[in-house]
This record gives sequence, C-alpha cells and structure tokens, in this order.
Amino acid sequence: MPVHLKFTLHRPANAALDMTKGGPLKLIFVYSVPLLIGNIIQQLYNMVDTIIVGRLLGTDALAAVGNTTPMNFLVLGFVTGLTAGFAVITAQRFGAKDTDGLKRSVAMNFILNGFSSVIMTFISIVTVKPILYMINTPQSIFDGSRVYITVIYIGIAVTVLYNSTACILRAVGDSRSPLYFLIISSILNVFLDIIFISKLKMGVGGAAWATVISQTFAGIASLFYMFVKFPILRVNKRHFAMDFHFASRHLKIGLPMAFQFSITAVGVVVLQGALNIFGPVKIAGYTAAQKVESLIAVAAGTFGVTMANYTGQNLGAHRIDRIKEGTGKCCFLTVVVSILSALLAWVFADQFSALFVDESQVEVISASRQYLRITSLFYPALFVIFVFRNVLQSLGRGFMPLMAGVGELIARTAGAYLFPLFFGYAGICFAGPAAWVFAAVPLAVSYFIIIKKFK
Repeated sequence: MPVHLKFTLHRPANAALDMTKGGPLKLIFVYSVPLLIGNIIQQLYNMVDTIIVGRLLGTDALAAVGNTTPMNFLVLGFVTGLTAGFAVITAQRFGAKDTDGLKRSVAMNFILNGFSSVIMTFISIVTVKPILYMINTPQSIFDGSRVYITVIYIGIAVTVLYNSTACILRAVGDSRSPLYFLIISSILNVFLDIIFISKLKMGVGGAAWATVISQTFAGIASLFYMFVKFPILRVNKRHFAMDFHFASRHLKIGLPMAFQFSITAVGVVVLQGALNIFGPVKIAGYTAAQKVESLIAVAAGTFGVTMANYTGQNLGAHRIDRIKEGTGKCCFLTVVVSILSALLAWVFADQFSALFVDESQVEVISASRQYLRITSLFYPALFVIFVFRNVLQSLGRGFMPLMAGVGELIARTAGAYLFPLFFGYAGICFAGPAAWVFAAVPLAVSYFIIIKKFK
C-alpha cells in the first residue's frame, strides 16, 4: 500500500511541493521563480567566465572557448535530457503518493546515471580532436579549444551528479535548494577563474578547471542535502535491487529526451563548422551574443523544467484536466516573457556585447549585435518549444519531440550552409531561428492532438 504524504503550498524551504492541488498558475509561478533565479545566476557566472577569458586572455581565447560550446552542449545536453527524463518517473511516483516507488526511482536514477557518466566520459575524451578538425577549427584557436573541452569532459561525472540530484529535488517540488548550491558554486567558480587565469597563468584550461571544481562542490553538497533534509528520498540497499522493467520505464523517457538534446546539439556543431569559416572575429562575436542570449532567454528553459515536473506529478495523480489548464496558462505566460526578452536583446545589444571585449573591438561587437537583433525576433517560437516538448515527454509521448529535434537538425544544417550563400554571416544568424520555427509548429499541433485523446 502506498503511504500518503501531506504537503502545503506555504512550506519551509526544505519541504516538497505537491503540484496536484491548488491553482495551476500560482503553482507554476511559485515553482518557477527559484528555478529562474538559479538559471539566471548560472548564466551570469557563465557570462563572467567568458568575460574573464575575453578580457584577460584576448579574442583568440574567447573564440577558443566559444568554439567548444557546441561540443559541450552535445555531451552535457545529453546529460541534461537523461537526468531530467529519469526524474519524470520520480515526479510521477511522488504525485501518486507512492513512497516505495519514489525511493526505488531515486535509486534507479543513480544506477542509470552512474553507468551513463562512465560511458560518456570515455567517448567524449577520445573524440575531442576528430570533432575539432571536423568543425573546421582555425589553427590559431585549436590548442586552446582542445585543452578547454578536454578538462570539461573530465568533469562529466560530477556534472551528472549535480544534475541528477537537482532533478530529483525538483521532481518532488523543491526548486529552491538547487538554487542555493548553484549560487555558492557560481561564486566559487568566479573566484577560481581569477586565481587560475590571472594569478596562476593557466590560460583557458584554468577556466575549465574552475568550472569542474565548482561543479564538484555543487554535486556533493546537493546529494548530502537531499538525503539529510528529505527522509522520503532516503534509499537503502533494498531500493537498489535491479528491476529491468522499472529501468526500462526510466529509459523509455530518459533516452528520447537525451537524444533530442543531442540531435539539437549535432545541428549546433554543424552550424559551428559553418561559422568557423568566417574566422576568429566572427566566432568571438557569435560567442558573446550566445552568452547574452542564454541569459536573456533563460526563462524558456525554466518554464520547460517547471512543466515537466508539473505534468509528471499530475499524470501520477491522473489529473489530465490540470495538465491541460496548466499548459494553456504557462504558454500565455511564456509568450509574454519571450516578447519582453526580445525587446531587451534588441535595445541593449551593444551594451551586453561590449562586456566581453574591449570597446575598440568594434567588429566583434557588431557581429554580436547582428546575431541578437536577428534571433530575438523569433523568441516566441523558441520559448513555446520548451513548454510543449517537456509536457509531451512527461506524458510519455517522446516520439514527436524526438522528431521535432530531427526537424531542427535538418533546418539548422540546411540553413547553416544555404543562408550564408545569400546573406553571408547574417545567414548563420538566421539558421537557429529557422530550426526553432521548424520544431515549434509540429510540437504545438502534436500536443493539442494528443491531449485531446489522452486517457
């Protein structure tokens, strides 16, 4: 018999949030705010990391770090999708008030994530050089790119540890605690950046080691906190008993989400190869613009994570009516925020871009501004992708999100090599938005068809 648990909306920081009861919009807002703050802080420290590299080490170093961004996304995006997908089952068991199933899901998260981190670390490290050659990495930034991404890949296991614990905490409605560890980790990262780059002269490798060390702290601290503060998440040897049927349920959701991220990342890698033809200055400007966009458009991913856990809990409670209502209200909120984000990117493009390089680097700033003003026009499409994709995946309907990812790959690849023939560097900037539109339309149509028939 499942044990029934009681939770309230007005809860202490370490209490879980039951999203199967109460007004959906209020719950989505309460859950999203700490998550949004955490994501903003994460993007800010990523920006500071890039600013320190650009200011202290120069344009080539900035381009070297930016050149590896798609490679980083290719692997860490897979990690993000996998850990989030596994936690959907955790959210469902929590929503169903099934304590034993909840603990078994937590244990399964650690088993599957442990195996995946070992495999991904090995594959990632041995393919660093081939991928750098494949994406036409300029010789002037090749060594810097290789050193930076290799160190980042060494830290895959601790990244998996933090992501998995954070996803489990969010699955039971706690979006605050991961924020606290992220804040401390971000401060530590900036502090180590300055020491490793400015004092110890470790170059771009120093920036990478600062990231890995700070991520290690976040992973260990969040794991310890989860077991100490949440008795319902404490597992023992019995919960680690291997159940292949239960494992397959996790994999059925986790793998499509992971592959969807990876398929999108492959398109970004292809796009990077097309961009690299334009040289280090355009690469640096593009890198700066993407860091700015990651901060300005951070709410998109926030709403996606919120709806994944909201849908998971309500599916476990058999409340399809609440899923419909919550999705509709979240879409409206998402579109409003996307328009505000677009205005911010358009108006302050120069000011944001100038943070990364000296103001005399007018070509870098111009390339960054051009990217931001083009892509910001398509933010509504980008934002709604996250809502519909995460809702469908949490409903166990991962095929269409996966196919939408394939559509993104096709559109981004075609755009990366066709648009520049007519528009030059601006064509590179249009490739991403083309992929967003290509994915948003079928995802929205699929959601309305599936939710109408869902039982």
